[in-house]
Amino acid sequence: MPPFLRMALAALVVLVVPMPLWAQGSGVALSGLKQDAGLPVEIAADQLSVEQATGTATFSGKVVIAQGALKLSADKVVVVYLAGESGTKGKIDRLLASGNVLLVTASEAAEADEAVYSVATAQIVMTGDVVLTQGGNALSGQKLTVNLNDGTAVVEGRVTTTLQTGGAP
Repeated sequence: MPPFLRMALAALVVLVVPMPLWAQGSGVALSGLKQDAGLPVEIAADQLSVEQATGTATFSGKVVIAQGALKLSADKVVVVYLAGESGTKGKIDRLLASGNVLLVTASEAAEADEAVYSVATAQIVMTGDVVLTQGGNALSGQKLTVNLNDGTAVVEGRVTTTLQTGGAP
């Protein structure tokens, strides 16, 4: 499996530590999942098309990308390569996931309409009815921007949360 897919999958891990959020834009602390980049990456899709002219590879139709306990699924994932100098040619610029985007680990899940992972900035932006769950807790908004360098995130767009308190007395 190409190293860029391993790197991209490792970077797509998003674990949310739920907290009360009522503002239009709220910061969220993220805990980092240690993903073993040495594990094999498996990709299943109904179709793959590569376009040399545009520098893209498109996986479509029930796309599932898995590495260890991490799974990313979407209707379509487009891999966009850097263009230009020979030193950058063939390297990943960004991944664009669209349609029923779901990122799942053993105990967490994040879903959205779309997600963009920018390799150079180590940033993931999930948009469109974003819902994050961890156990019985849920957090939702319209946009989630994750900085993978420092483990922080910002949720925007009428942020709401549901926290489980541990049951009735």
